[in-house]
Amino acid sequence: MALQTRLGNRLLAALPAADFNLLAPHLQKTSFGFDAVLVRTGDEFKQVYFPLSGAISFLVEMSGGQIVASTLMGSEGAVGALSVLSPSRSRSPVTATAYVAGSALHVPVSQLQHVFEQSAAIRRVLRFHFRTQLLQLQNVAACNAVHSVECRMARWLLDIHDRGADSRIQLTQEALAQLLGVRRTTVTLTMRKLRAAGGIISEQRRMLEIDRTRLETIACECYGLMRDRVNGMYDEELLMSSPNTAHAQHCLPHEI
Repeated sequence: MALQTRLGNRLLAALPAADFNLLAPHLQKTSFGFDAVLVRTGDEFKQVYFPLSGAISFLVEMSGGQIVASTLMGSEGAVGALSVLSPSRSRSPVTATAYVAGSALHVPVSQLQHVFEQSAAIRRVLRFHFRTQLLQLQNVAACNAVHSVECRMARWLLDIHDRGADSRIQLTQEALAQLLGVRRTTVTLTMRKLRAAGGIISEQRRMLEIDRTRLETIACECYGLMRDRVNGMYDEELLMSSPNTAHAQHCLPHEI
């Protein structure tokens, strides 16, 4: 799944140079490790993060205390971008936690709100992002309702692997339970099945080594369907309609 660009973030890379330059002076780079929290449920949005690498999961806490992951985001998105639609202070309804270490460019919400009003291109790119996120949330809801735990675990592992650096994935059983919305005992049984099927090669010290080809045969059709659909939307709706995206090599400030 081609998620990387020369700039790193696909939304920023789709902006014409003049519009990107409205943001560039305010962007700062940060790194995050596995299990790092970018924003917690109930926190006021102060920064919007444009991931350059890694994978961030959005966790929803249920009234009974169970925590369930709703979706993943990598360099194709922006964490906290919905805050630009609120004229006053807004708070996060979810916790954003890194499932793959990486880096991001972040900008104060107030500054992004300002350029959102100034730039039609920035409005177009962020509204496109909102649509792709809604599409993925709808797909995850449907997938959770009709597909087996084994198929869904294979899909999540592939989604995470797409945003990682090698065949090994750092992931706890707690994180897998959150992704699948099941108990850890179910995670253990499901991992055994995937190991027997050849999708998981080994598990040592929270590191999973996978066989991607085998996992693709196990995963439900949602994985390939959403990968192709979202990538097609980026290529057709963003890149093709942007008059100039060549800024990626020269418009970032030196301190980033």
